[in-house]
Amino acid sequence: MVEYQQKDRYAIGDLVDIVRLLRSEGGCPWDREQTHLSIKSDLIEETCEVIEAIDLDDKALLREELGDVLLQVVFHSRIEEEENTFNFDDVCDEVCKKLIVRHPHVFGEVKADTTDQVLKNWDAIKMQTKGQETYADTLRSVAKSLPALMRAQKIGKRAMRAGMDFRCAEDAVACISAEKSELDRAIAAGDTKNIEEEIGDLLFSCVNAARHLGVDAELALKASTEKFIKRFAVTEELVSAEELDMKKLPIEELDVYWAKAKNIIDSEENQND
Repeated sequence: MVEYQQKDRYAIGDLVDIVRLLRSEGGCPWDREQTHLSIKSDLIEETCEVIEAIDLDDKALLREELGDVLLQVVFHSRIEEEENTFNFDDVCDEVCKKLIVRHPHVFGEVKADTTDQVLKNWDAIKMQTKGQETYADTLRSVAKSLPALMRAQKIGKRAMRAGMDFRCAEDAVACISAEKSELDRAIAAGDTKNIEEEIGDLLFSCVNAARHLGVDAELALKASTEKFIKRFAVTEELVSAEELDMKKLPIEELDVYWAKAKNIIDSEENQND
């Protein structure tokens, strides 16, 4: 057991101390064994739980989940402190300096009265501070670990800032049809490798269209997936109510139940509106 005086209220310094104690010889065996690699998925999971709390508009849950994300930051910083590379204070120092440098319209003499001006300044400063010499460098710097839709949308946005983009939303939407035609030809030819490539192009064109229409592709797909689950559940309930087995029904009959489920859900949603 380690010595630690418990308090009625804690602050960031206390969190740093607690993590240090957990990683110490007298602390927790599990915490001592962890590395960046062993807990990297935890950071993703905790971040997703923050998003969930935001979507639920649950303030208490958001407070809790933000704390869990902060714990991950402190924990990773502690691992590096033990290696004498950097500590949590260094992390705070670097992000503060970055914010000051990238907001010269607030902390300096640069004038930026609109969001567009701010973003142009931000991009120029970011390229300079990160040693990015070309627009292609800015695209390559987008993390490959991001979800594919999110990464595609971000890369499309950066290409737009370099002048490489569709003229309008209509052109972006038209590209979907063009890519669909190419996919149809690949399917007709039975070219498996090309089919995969064309499906990727079709998805990328959908992301570009979403961006031009002011839609977040990641959130749009998430909402559609949830909608599918909801309709599937009602379809299953309708089938089960007639003591039937979904797996044994032809797709044509399942489509009938699916249409009924859609009508039920649409009716309920209209009543709630």
